[in-house]
This record gives sequence, structure tokens and C-alpha cells, in this order.
Amino acid sequence: MNGMIIDGTQIGNELREKLKSRIDALKERGKPPGLAVILVGENPASKVYVRMKEKACESLGIHSEKFTLPADTTQDKLLALIQQLNHDEKIHGILVQLPLPAHFNEEIVIETIIPTKDVDGFHPINIGNLVLGKPLFSPCTPAGVMELLHASNIDIKGKEAVVVGRSNIVGKPIASLLLQEHATVTICHSRTRSLADVTRRADILIAAIGKPKMITADMVKEGAVVIDVGVNRLENGKLVGDVDFEGMKDKVAAITPVPGGVGPMTITMLMANTVKSAELFS
Repeated sequence: MNGMIIDGTQIGNELREKLKSRIDALKERGKPPGLAVILVGENPASKVYVRMKEKACESLGIHSEKFTLPADTTQDKLLALIQQLNHDEKIHGILVQLPLPAHFNEEIVIETIIPTKDVDGFHPINIGNLVLGKPLFSPCTPAGVMELLHASNIDIKGKEAVVVGRSNIVGKPIASLLLQEHATVTICHSRTRSLADVTRRADILIAAIGKPKMITADMVKEGAVVIDVGVNRLENGKLVGDVDFEGMKDKVAAITPVPGGVGPMTITMLMANTVKSAELFS
């Protein structure tokens, strides 16, 4: 079997093309979508991600504003900036780049963003609506995973889906989204016994554990669909996912590469959530 490589860059570009007509319509109404990104400190990976988000806004014609704050900024100052942006009619999405320096309470920061501008989909109200099956904004990476499955014509209904990883940002939300599309969902984590026995049952396997090449070919069944959310940098500088791509690409029906799989979709879905907010609330 020669597995289909799911190209997140191509699928993301196709989705962005569809967004452009919606953005043009908003501009004609005098309501161009706007995204504010707040970066606190000098985390190198965060700086890269923020630049990628800026470039995506530029390419689509989304108004973007970046606020760069020093690492020793007080929490009160950050919360005041968020409140200012909550009331700014030009801004439809507010994103605080995580992780924040250790002295911040990330939960309070996220809860200060009003739910209608929480385009990351992390606010408890948005997470609650997601679990109820009525998401306003789904978290960007899980939403991107679902778009990859849809664009690749992978049927989800009735399938056994296994999610490896239980984070609030990826694992739990992706489980909810799969459940809404009638998959039978199992969530695995560091305390799961006999992990390989569970992953081998999966028709659709989502790996989001954060450990390089942890899921090996003997842990998946023939013909499974594997979505690799992990991004890990090895000592030689190479980026790899949570699954052993080379070892299993000929065993599975479809698989995402790293890089070029889920990653491009995350930023595309952030753009989509910002446009949706502008359509609904401008």
C-alpha cells in the first residue's frame, strides 16, 4: 500500500482563496477584518509564529496590528491592553501568543478576551460551546485537522478514532469535533496502559503527544488514516512529527507530513475565524 500524503499547504491555500472573496465583501461594506496579535517576551518560536501570522494577514488583506511587550510586563498592563482591544471596532480577533512568561496567569489572560474576539477558541465559553456541539470558534489546530480530513474525502462517521494527547489546545477539542461527526472516540495519554493495543484499533489516528516519532509503524493498523499534529526539532535541526512518517507511510491509507501537514492549516483556520468574527460582529 502506498499511502496518500495529505498536503496541508495545498489544502490551506485552497481555503485561503475562498476566504479572499469573503474578505473583499467585508471591505466593500467598509468593515475589513482585523486581527490583533500580542507577543510578550523574546521566545524565539513565538516570534516565528507571530511573523507567520502577520504574513498570512498581509497576503489575504486582513488588517493586522502587532503589540510587542517586554517579558517583565505586568499582568495588569497586559489585561488593560486586551480590554482596550475588546472595545476597538477595527479589531475582530485578539490573539495572545502562548506560552507567556511564568509570572502571568494564562487562564485569566484568556478569559479577559471577549468570546466574540477569541479567534484562538480558547475562552471557556467557546470551549463549552464546542463541547455542546455549537462552536462559535473552534481552536485552530483541531479545526485544521477536521478540514484536512474533509478535503481528503475521509469518511469519519462510524469510524474508530484514537487521539493520543489530552491537551486543552488540541487533544480534547479534536475529540469533541470527531464525536460531533459521529466517530467513536478514544483519548489516550501518558497514563494509558498498552498504548499500542489502543492505537492499533484506530481507523483514524490523531497524534498530538509532543514526543518525536513516538508512534511507530507497529502501532498502527494497515489502512489507517494518520494525522500528525506534533512538531519536534531534533538536535540536528530537523523537524519531525510524533509519528515515524518514513516507517509507516507505506502501511497507512493516508498520512500528514511534518512539516507541511497540520501546521499550515492552523494559521489558515486563524484567518478563517477572524473573517467569521468580522462577518458576525462588525
